[in-house]
Amino acid sequence: METLDPVDWGDFARVAHEAVDRAILHTRTLGDRPVWRPLPAESGAAFRRPLPRGPQPLPEVVDEAWDSVLSHPMGNTHPRFWMWYMGASSLTGALADFLAAVDGSNLGGGAHAAAEVERQVIDWMKAIAGFPPEASGTLTSGGSAANLIALTVARNHAASFDLREEGVAALPRPLRFYASDQVHGCHRKAVEMLGLGNRALRRIPGGPDFRLDPVALAAAIDEDRRAGWQPACVIANAGTVNTGAIDPLPELADLCQREGLWLHVDGCIGAVARLSERYGHLLQGIERADSLALDPHKGLHVPFEAGCVLLRDPAAHLGSFALHSEYLDPAARGIAAGGWLFDYGFQTSRGFRALKVWMMMKEHGADRFGRIIGRNIDLAHRLAARVDAEARLSRLDPVTLDIVCFRYDPGGMTAEARTALNVEIMMRLQESGVAAFSDTTLRGEHWLRAAICNHRTTPEDIDAAITALVELGEMLCPAYRSEAAESLESRGR
Repeated sequence: METLDPVDWGDFARVAHEAVDRAILHTRTLGDRPVWRPLPAESGAAFRRPLPRGPQPLPEVVDEAWDSVLSHPMGNTHPRFWMWYMGASSLTGALADFLAAVDGSNLGGGAHAAAEVERQVIDWMKAIAGFPPEASGTLTSGGSAANLIALTVARNHAASFDLREEGVAALPRPLRFYASDQVHGCHRKAVEMLGLGNRALRRIPGGPDFRLDPVALAAAIDEDRRAGWQPACVIANAGTVNTGAIDPLPELADLCQREGLWLHVDGCIGAVARLSERYGHLLQGIERADSLALDPHKGLHVPFEAGCVLLRDPAAHLGSFALHSEYLDPAARGIAAGGWLFDYGFQTSRGFRALKVWMMMKEHGADRFGRIIGRNIDLAHRLAARVDAEARLSRLDPVTLDIVCFRYDPGGMTAEARTALNVEIMMRLQESGVAAFSDTTLRGEHWLRAAICNHRTTPEDIDAAITALVELGEMLCPAYRSEAAESLESRGR
């Protein structure tokens, strides 16, 4: 009889143990390798081969995975990867993923240990956020799914009828959601998927600190009510993706309470900073949210995927997703007696992603995570100080969490040439494997961006990257000055 189990269990154990040894060495020596390397054309061609019809020995498959795939990663586990706010993973989390796959449980629910692990992890996330014990929650693939679930509950809560049954066409007035102009793009996708349309998300221009202005928000709410909209939800940022700005959460909570609006906090970047003894106060007010999205695969460095959403009102949460199916009747006894976790979201089949959060929390303890988060914020301030000390670098204020926006700024150069120069610096740093920065545009100006969400980053990594960046700028600057001058001269003609 054919199965997918090993033909020779001993041979499989040998191959698996060798793979684990290679993974440990790979992780231990991350800092000795380039952050990123382009994928060679011949390697890319290998991924376009046709469907394999017959078997291949497992040792060859594993070797090919190492040579073709694992030797060309995105780079986010490397200590000098600061492009996007991702987290840097961990070996314990990887081990947990393996054990979860061996366990093979479907976390749609049921009476088994894996479901209890997820419930405990959600309780721990509530404790981190300051949510009440009776609040509900669910683990998700990441922040996009977590925010979508929260905004679904907010939409349904705003309706005075059974919106699940009648649909958005039955709304007497169109709903309006509010956020700053720094809100993550997943919220636009969410309101579109909810059938409300992009116009339902009103973006309020942020202040000089890129935070949502409560006064401007209150004026927009009043204006919309008079224009026939139904204000429904405020989306507050606990760490914006561009700058790490934290919206004034206590003031927004007060406003939502006065106006009868749902307060959702997108805390995927900053929420777990509550664990930091020195910086946790920056998140004051997050515990007053009606819903909160957070991402263990960012600040807690759990391997992808691991997101979470918390809802203060469990009845509203269940009311938005619970569904009775004849083939999934709850039972008083047996495997179906444990209740259904899929009643809290849109996935029926769900992976055992809770185990990696559970194992990492138990191994390290919440206080260690808090210290590492605090150290990353300190490193952001170190980077800011290095930028301030360099005559040809300029920086965007303020630095709130662990994101810094800056640029090579030699003066006497057009904005167009300066942007092109900074893009080239960024690309050369990536292609050389020295460091990985990203870039963004804020109020029409181009900036490089460092998001230091990395438990492996050291002060020496920061210093080496800035030194290399300045040296590149000095080398490239004359050519870009010449190009800018020639461009201006040709325009003058």
